[in-house]
Amino acid sequence: MERTDWPDLSDQVRAAITERTGPVLAARTADDGKNSAIALLLETAQAGSVFVKGLRLDHPGVVTQHREAVINPYVRRLAPPLLWQTEIDGWNLLGFQRVPGRHADYRPGSPDVPRVVAAMERLAQLRCPELGALKRAERRWAMFLDDKNDLSLLAGSTLLHTDYNPYNVLIEGDRAYLIDWAWPTLGAAHVDPACLVVRLIAAGHTPEQAEEQVADIPAWRDASGRAIDVVVVALARMWAQIAAADPVGWKKRIAQGAADWVSYRRVSL
Repeated sequence: MERTDWPDLSDQVRAAITERTGPVLAARTADDGKNSAIALLLETAQAGSVFVKGLRLDHPGVVTQHREAVINPYVRRLAPPLLWQTEIDGWNLLGFQRVPGRHADYRPGSPDVPRVVAAMERLAQLRCPELGALKRAERRWAMFLDDKNDLSLLAGSTLLHTDYNPYNVLIEGDRAYLIDWAWPTLGAAHVDPACLVVRLIAAGHTPEQAEEQVADIPAWRDASGRAIDVVVVALARMWAQIAAADPVGWKKRIAQGAADWVSYRRVSL
């Protein structure tokens, strides 16, 4: 998505931001991630370091910003707090306290992977009401399963992040922060580890190595083999569809990794 830099924003938009942050002392556009037309790293006189993301009100993805705003109060132990939200001059804007850090490294041997797993375990302990903006795992992946009786294996009350793109994880010291809550979902607790495993395989882990990274997570350890197989198939079919619709390199790598995982577990697509 083409980015709009700070000087290119309208006077109304800049005024709406500075009204909430104080004068902007420095501004630059984030390099990573391409799902927001506005992605600004601001140093401000009153609010300190702030990250502002935005989408046009007529963009279909604006619903994901509403989800982020709704879920943020419940995940502030793991995510940067949302400071404000507003709609101005055709834009939906979210202002977050900026967390210093770097994006996670998922390659084999990276010390970041255990940090992400620890954050995932902390997330599984949080409690969140069934908010209208939240997805339900059994509904979200229903189209990718043949046997509708398997949907019950996805259902649950655990709050899931589900999008473990390394750009959605910030590492600061020994701690991992989960950002970009576009797809918060309620479901079975073993679904999130599965979402991470797919990413780890795409980053160079074998399926066996990737599963070893999440093997000590209680929800994974306690899940039946059938329950895990159902998630594996659902994710593989989802990523195959995503890669077919937009065959860019990273999507194809994840789709291939998910297919390799299916083969490793000897389940059928």
